[in-house]
Amino acid sequence: MILVVDANILFAALIRDGTTRSILLFSGHDFYAPEYTLKEFQEKIPELTKKTKLSEEELNELVDELVQAAGITLIPFEDFKSQKKRAIEVTPDEKDIAYIALALHLNCPLWSNDKALQEQSAVKVLTTKEIISKER
Repeated sequence: MILVVDANILFAALIRDGTTRSILLFSGHDFYAPEYTLKEFQEKIPELTKKTKLSEEELNELVDELVQAAGITLIPFEDFKSQKKRAIEVTPDEKDIAYIALALHLNCPLWSNDKALQEQSAVKVLTTKEIISKER
C-alpha cells in the first residue's frame, strides 16, 4: 500500500521502539512524506530531546536512519503544489496542508492519528490501528 506519513507518526517512531516503528520498518508499504516534514522535525527538536533523552545530533542521525531504513520518499512541495488550493479548502490545520496535498497528488491514504484530519473527506486517513487491522 502507498501511504503519506504524517510527521507525528515519525515522531512516535522516534520516541519509542514500538508498533509504529515496526510498521515503518517491516510492513513493506511504500511511504511518502513532504520534504517539509524535516522542517517540522527541526521545530520539535527541543521537545524530542526531552522525551527521548537523546542529543540533537543523535536525533538527527536517528531521523536519517529511520527515513532511509523505512524507505520514506521525501517529495519537494514543488512536485505537488498543484493540490495546494484543494488542500487548503479541506485541511483543518495549516501545518497539515502539505500532507493532504501530497496524498491528493499521489491519490493515496494519509497515515495519521490526528482526529481533526480524519474529519475531512478529501483523502482517506488511516490510523495506526487501521493499518494494523489491514495487515492481519
